[in-house]
Amino acid sequence: MKIIPIAADSMGTRSMATFVETPDIRILIDPAVSLGPRRYGLPPHPAEYIRMDEHWDSIRKYSSIADVIILTHYHYDHHNPEYPELCEGKTVLIKHPTEHINLSQKKRAGFFLGNIKGIARRVEFADVREFSFGNTLISFSPAVFHGTGGRLGYVVEVSIRSGGECFLFTSDVEGPNTKEQVDFIIRQEPNIVYLDGPLSYMLGYRYSHESLAAAIDNIRKLLAIEQLDKLIIDHHLLRDLKWKERINEVFDTGKAVLTAAQFLGLENDMLEARRKDLFRERPVSNYTYGNTDRRQLEE
Repeated sequence: MKIIPIAADSMGTRSMATFVETPDIRILIDPAVSLGPRRYGLPPHPAEYIRMDEHWDSIRKYSSIADVIILTHYHYDHHNPEYPELCEGKTVLIKHPTEHINLSQKKRAGFFLGNIKGIARRVEFADVREFSFGNTLISFSPAVFHGTGGRLGYVVEVSIRSGGECFLFTSDVEGPNTKEQVDFIIRQEPNIVYLDGPLSYMLGYRYSHESLAAAIDNIRKLLAIEQLDKLIIDHHLLRDLKWKERINEVFDTGKAVLTAAQFLGLENDMLEARRKDLFRERPVSNYTYGNTDRRQLEE
């Protein structure tokens, strides 16, 4: 099984876009990318826009060869309704658009479905379902919290199994923090997990110290899975310059814990987390958002 993170916070943009290829099928998960609208009181630096354009080019490239598109939820760093052509001729497996979903994402889901009508080859609601493509099995969790509660809605976790290997994509669990998020992962007995880590860059006001401690305990449970070889941890956690320090306790298990960038053999390049430094090192006069669609800058 080939696993390629296409864009990620450790690579400079808000994204978990991932391409997975098995002998039977090519799968693109959450083909979208965005930027944080404000960090440290600052808008995105031009370097971030350049990186976002690069990542969009990669997403388009991989979408052109994908057979299946998976959308785990409807935040704009995970789906983009303005580019329905990404789904042209594809089988599209999506988080249920009306069940276990908050009002904001329900509206976005409806808009997205309207845009891909007549474009996608097939659309299936994925929650708690399995789909076989030759000897490849794609399994979806029940809807689980986006984070520690339902305020930001729900996501589905994804398991892809082929040739004795299993890849587990958690989407935005922000931890994991809940029993439901963890149980699905453990049941799948994955070899590789791609985990959205704790929301530590908002520690103390939108993410509690208790939640961080619980997330660390749960990460250690995942690392205790006998079959697990590698834990990729990224997304929300990699918006924190102190990300490694925050979860220091998980690095003593003997299992590989690495970012999406490191998984690809690259150096971490956390542009959003370094935004203040970017503006200091590369000043920009009279800088505005320009004509960028604000939809791309918000979850």
